[in-house]
Amino acid sequence: MNKIFPAIALLALAALLAIAGCGGGNGESSGGAYGGESSSTAKTASTAAAATGAPITVGNASGAGRVLVDSNGLTLYYFEKDHNGQSACYGPCAEAWPPLLTEGKPQAGEGAAASKLGTTERKDGATQVTYAGWPLYTFVEDRKPGEDNGTDSKAFGAPWYPLHPNGEKAGE
Repeated sequence: MNKIFPAIALLALAALLAIAGCGGGNGESSGGAYGGESSSTAKTASTAAAATGAPITVGNASGAGRVLVDSNGLTLYYFEKDHNGQSACYGPCAEAWPPLLTEGKPQAGEGAAASKLGTTERKDGATQVTYAGWPLYTFVEDRKPGEDNGTDSKAFGAPWYPLHPNGEKAGE
């Protein structure tokens, strides 16, 4: 009897691990990362990482100082053309400035305020992360942590800025 209990416990643990490894799907979502058709090559790293609840933390950007960053350490931006928590960036705009999408509740990591995190529904039904009411985006020209190449860009009709952890624009 003493040898049966450890064997049963081991089988139960193996079953739990197998179940945990099978969940979740493949990270694909309906609709594209850019507000159009879905394409696995069109998804950004920050969009794919957001599938379980986008983690937002604070990092340092070369020109803007301490700013919000995604799970890959890339600078997060807001677009001054967005109003009332709704994105105004679709099509070519969203290809250059991929929205930070999530399929779960966004998570406040080190330095970010959970009370400032939220979400907004995009026209295509995707859920975009917001901070202090601003929809968040990455920039395709930022390829590694610490870059903030989109700061003060006037692309697509309004300025783009990173956000400080207090929710105010950075980089002026």
